[in-house]
Amino acid sequence: MLAQFLQFLYSGMTVGSAYALAALGFTIIYNTSGVINFAQGEFIMLGGMLAAIMASAGVPLPLAIVVAVVATGLVGLLMEKAVIEPAQNAQVVTLIIITIGASLVMRGLVQIWLGKGTHALAAFSGDTPIQFLGASLLPQSLWVLGVTLAIVAALGWFFGRTLLGKAMLATSHNKTAAQLVGINTRRVLLFSFGMAAVLGAVGGILVAPITYTSYDAGIMLGLKGFVAAVLGGLGGGVGAIAGGLILGIAEAMTAGYISSAYKDAVPFVLILLILFFMPRGLFGAKISERV
Repeated sequence: MLAQFLQFLYSGMTVGSAYALAALGFTIIYNTSGVINFAQGEFIMLGGMLAAIMASAGVPLPLAIVVAVVATGLVGLLMEKAVIEPAQNAQVVTLIIITIGASLVMRGLVQIWLGKGTHALAAFSGDTPIQFLGASLLPQSLWVLGVTLAIVAALGWFFGRTLLGKAMLATSHNKTAAQLVGINTRRVLLFSFGMAAVLGAVGGILVAPITYTSYDAGIMLGLKGFVAAVLGGLGGGVGAIAGGLILGIAEAMTAGYISSAYKDAVPFVLILLILFFMPRGLFGAKISERV
């Protein structure tokens, strides 16, 4: 029984880490603009698809990963400049609808360019399972967990130690005050989209060897990342990580102990419960004043 529980736990933590990276992307953009970017799932898909396509074409895996992350980051910057910036004075609901439209366009372009097929990315360090306390753990799962922890640490340093990170925090707390002290909030918003795209690409690349990827893989990953962000308390980085892990473990336990048919229903049940009983999320993040 313990081995079975640990097996489900390992699986949940692995996929939960991917949800956490998606949730961080939602959180970063929400903090700087108050907008929910529903194209975040397409950044996840694009990173995994580009890396898988290039690796299958013979490009060395490390180079394919770097190029995929950089290219996805550039797509995030382009999206902000071409779509969000011209409409930045519009209402928040309008901006959200724009991000949904951008998501559909990105998915359609990838479908035309890279096709509808499913693509696999080779595991970073082999497929031989590691036995721990009677349960099997794939080496790729360790990559997912390790890279997620490293990103969390890097983001903590970035927001606490760098001028740009502090400017992003100031913008999230009070955009008008940040502008009054000379912070270029437009540049902050541009950078936040690029950072969110990079985080999404990293998440997509990490899970591609486990779950495979296709042009429509970002739909559910994006929605579950959003649920994770809301679950942890939209606006907080720690909450995004916790929300992703909680959601991933809840999914795994549901699939293991009840039925895998109900696995994808777990996020939507959770978000309904959270919105009804704890609208601020588990960590009670306060919504910043935005003008």
